[in-house]
Amino acid sequence: MIVNKNINPERDLYYLGGKTIEILNSSNKTEFDYFELYSSLSKNHNISINLFSLILDWLFILGVIKIGKKGFLVKCF
Repeated sequence: MIVNKNINPERDLYYLGGKTIEILNSSNKTEFDYFELYSSLSKNHNISINLFSLILDWLFILGVIKIGKKGFLVKCF
């Protein structure tokens, strides 16, 4: 479930997706490596690679990111 009434909202896709957008926004780059972006996010948030993949799926559905050439993640804003 994306939104629930748990006591740890920092584990929700909305929150972690927002934090991922902050990382994307703070960089001048337009293309990002999957594992570099995961490393940047996991420095401050203890997340699994599976949860990170769900976050990227959600951001892709929203149109925030897309898959670029050579498999890089491209920010769309």
